[in-house]
Amino acid sequence: MNVRQFAAVSLSAAILFGGSFTSASAKGGADEKGYKETYGTSQITRQDMKDMINQHGDDKFTVPSFDASTIKNVESATKTDENGNKIKMDVWDTWPLQNADGTVADYKGYQIVFGLAGDPKNPNDTFIYMFYKKAGDDSIDAWKNAGRVFDDEDKNKANDKYLKGQVEEWSGSALFTDDGEIRLFYTNRGDFDESKELFGRQTLTTAQVNVSEKGDNDLQVDGIEDHKSIFNGGDGKTYENVEKAFEDRNFNNNHTFRDPHYIEDKGRKYLVFEANTGTEYGYSGEDNLYNRAYYGKSMKFFRDELKNLQNSPKKETAELANGAMGIIEINDDYTFKKEKKPLLVSNTVTDEIERPNIFKKDGKFYLFTSTRGSKMTIDGIDDEDIYMLGYVSNSLDGPFKPMNKTGIVLHQDLDPNDITWTYAHYVIPQEESDKFVVTSYMTNRGYFADHKSTFAPSFLLDIKNKKSSVVKDGTLEQGQITYDGQ
Repeated sequence: MNVRQFAAVSLSAAILFGGSFTSASAKGGADEKGYKETYGTSQITRQDMKDMINQHGDDKFTVPSFDASTIKNVESATKTDENGNKIKMDVWDTWPLQNADGTVADYKGYQIVFGLAGDPKNPNDTFIYMFYKKAGDDSIDAWKNAGRVFDDEDKNKANDKYLKGQVEEWSGSALFTDDGEIRLFYTNRGDFDESKELFGRQTLTTAQVNVSEKGDNDLQVDGIEDHKSIFNGGDGKTYENVEKAFEDRNFNNNHTFRDPHYIEDKGRKYLVFEANTGTEYGYSGEDNLYNRAYYGKSMKFFRDELKNLQNSPKKETAELANGAMGIIEINDDYTFKKEKKPLLVSNTVTDEIERPNIFKKDGKFYLFTSTRGSKMTIDGIDDEDIYMLGYVSNSLDGPFKPMNKTGIVLHQDLDPNDITWTYAHYVIPQEESDKFVVTSYMTNRGYFADHKSTFAPSFLLDIKNKKSSVVKDGTLEQGQITYDGQ
């Protein structure tokens, strides 16, 4: 037990039994006030999440309700299995082909969306497909399916040790480069087999996707090139790597390293991604429960909340919780250049702050993340709570401040068995409007015989500095990604 761990245990006893506590700690002089260490990062605090509960039900932050009878599957989302049978696929996390500024790219008059799709009866069937439509036609029926982006053998052709072990393809982002190429960033998920010491390694990965037009109004994928791994956690000091995450074989530890999102700033290229804090940035463990930086400003709140946690079934989960929005700089050839400190952390709150989405608008950087109440450790937030949180900064390096005082941008409290249940909300800045389009997917995988996971109706969001609000009567078509102001 190190000095700070000893201090934490002693502090716990002092708080619970009303005694006093003094001891030297790794930071020097820990007392009944705990200690405060931000590690130079911005925090999603427990106090913000508690205060967020009071914002539930506010129309400004509530995901619009949708008429279930109008919801359609993505009809083009089909594939043929090995026996020649046609399968209607689920489609969930999607992301558009975007320009470097985050606006939707025009690819020869088409709009392109990449998304995860697969057999509803097989949860391991998770691969990236390319959907496209002519710009200007916003009907869900306009979306066509160009098929899987990668062939089964692509992972072996790359001569990349991490790609050779790929079993699934997870979310990412897509850039339309200045050279007119399509650059895809995604997550390579490796196999999980404890007997072989394989623990589902997640690796940030990239490839150029070659696309051409065939006939009238049809695109096809002509294969990929420059397929390569970029980064999967390094030595674990800044971001938790898979070896550290499971060194003690504690599979309650929810390891994340995924969803790379491309952004440029001052001529440099970066990827922002979902991760967990490394050993030099707070990491995880009981010691985290005594770090006031993860609670908020109030000393009384810290003491009361810590006491509640000590007697809570969520205590172990809170100790392990160390979600992060990570960032790395990459070279012009899309190889790894250097790590940077996390932009945002959620220690003691949750392990999962998913699908980072970041862009610059009017001189400010906006950072959004999707997260689930079922993964949180906050009393008053339950399994049906779904959020998109938002943060704003004047610099890509931060600090990032919560929007709407607590970070809430979107909230939904809906039975997951409802076909209008949504997740993975994604904010898209527009070229021709000050409004922002929010996309998501609708309907949980495999819950219904006839209803598949599908493009949810998009809707409009107003954003002004640190404030946002859902636009009243701003619901758009299923899967719509642009808005012309009409």
